[in-house]
Amino acid sequence: MRVRPITPELFVEDLAERIARSPGWFRVALDGPPPPGSGPLDRPSADGSPLAGPDPLAAALVDALRLRGRPAHAVPANGFLKAASLRFEQGRTNPDAFYTDWLDEAGLRREVLDPAGPGGAGRILPSLWDPATDRASRAPYESLEPAAVVLVTGGFLLGGGLGFDLTVHLAVSPAALARRTPADWAWTLPAWRRYAAEVDPAGWADVVVRTDDPRHPALVERE
Repeated sequence: MRVRPITPELFVEDLAERIARSPGWFRVALDGPPPPGSGPLDRPSADGSPLAGPDPLAAALVDALRLRGRPAHAVPANGFLKAASLRFEQGRTNPDAFYTDWLDEAGLRREVLDPAGPGGAGRILPSLWDPATDRASRAPYESLEPAAVVLVTGGFLLGGGLGFDLTVHLAVSPAALARRTPADWAWTLPAWRRYAAEVDPAGWADVVVRTDDPRHPALVERE
């Protein structure tokens, strides 16, 4: 394994080139902790780096892919959270529930990944549930262009059998994540440690980039 420094801009360009070479619909997981100061609800990041979290990376990739003739759709996994009655069944600050019970994987698979996969209908739902109102988002369906790329952003996306054509993991060390996590979301830190221990996303994702400092990332290359 080799780790080499890379600029955020070059990482985005290289990843966009790799994705653009693939034919037809293409499903990409952008997996990692939320951006600094955001907490799990992905409030906007104050960090200007495209590697400050999965959502900023998706935004940068949408632009880079369109310049290469590939339309792209960013789908935040936080639009596919379960209802509050299910998420908070074990309490509002239970790290195990945060890890295993918050994401509606079945809904994400049914409304996004299967329609964008081989033989799919080509119509995706960009969000299913609004966690702020705890109601259905009522978002309209989007039709995928023939060469569309679907970028699913969020945490805990790997290891659960979700169908992706390419997996990208933004790796953050426990110490850096603790520094970047707001105090009111510190209770989630054991969930991220459990994810790293049980799934080891940095060990098998197709693309791994270390983002302890999002402005100075390092690309992990397997020999």
